[in-house]
Amino acid sequence: MLFKLENLSHRYSDGTLALDNVNLDFAKGERIALLGTNGSGKTTLLNHLNGILQPTSGRILFEDQPLKYDAKSLLNLRKRVGFIFQDPNDQLFAPTVEQDVAFGPLNLGQPADQAKKAVEEALKVVGMAEYAEKPPHFLSYGQKKRVALAGVLAMQPEVIVMDEPTSNLDPRGTSDILHLLLHLNKEFGLTLLLATHDVDMVPLFANKLCILNKGKLVTTGSPVELFSNTNLIREVNLRSPRITHLFEVLKKENNLSVNPQLPLTISEARKEILRLLYLENPFENY
Repeated sequence: MLFKLENLSHRYSDGTLALDNVNLDFAKGERIALLGTNGSGKTTLLNHLNGILQPTSGRILFEDQPLKYDAKSLLNLRKRVGFIFQDPNDQLFAPTVEQDVAFGPLNLGQPADQAKKAVEEALKVVGMAEYAEKPPHFLSYGQKKRVALAGVLAMQPEVIVMDEPTSNLDPRGTSDILHLLLHLNKEFGLTLLLATHDVDMVPLFANKLCILNKGKLVTTGSPVELFSNTNLIREVNLRSPRITHLFEVLKKENNLSVNPQLPLTISEARKEILRLLYLENPFENY
């Protein structure tokens, strides 16, 4: 197991219990989405995975070894577990894109020529190579998100942790980031963990979904399992993907024989519509 959280709790200095006895594990190569309302503990949990925060109680194991919080151990952890903040403006600070992406590799002690190569490769992967000499503050918000991702990729991590990677993006920007993340997982084997409110994006990204509510882990499972449990989704003040909700209404209000595992995506919805049409007219050619 890559990460294992055992009875993890975190209480902030003002007394807020942000995480309450969370038990959870992540395997290498998984794509995990953390879903929950504001204040559910998503960001707090992510901040524990590369040592930004330390547990109040409980512990975290990385590759079966408990995390240590001395400077050397944290540096080694952050080489392997990259973190991308929700707002890229919190992460970008150098005069040019190239210098910003180079900051991580250089501070890890890489020789200048090796760091330069890592920067070039990272910018190429995220589609920002032509912007290497551009000041980050001249970039669009979506471009800044790509550069922030490049800055993490240049350090060649094994895990990338992301807080709301598609927030404040238009539909095209959301789609581009999603396809980029899937590419990183497939081509480079990176383990990806993200916190999000974008329930329509989750089925396209995640093979494991974790639902948090008021600091507690409610449940884990595949998106199709959890989103098909519409009562659970409502109990934790979330909503299903819009396509899923449509088929829930068709099932309840129109008495259609919709599959218990509700469609989550356009592709799944198409298959289910064709199946329902065939039930009505079995001799038609669909």
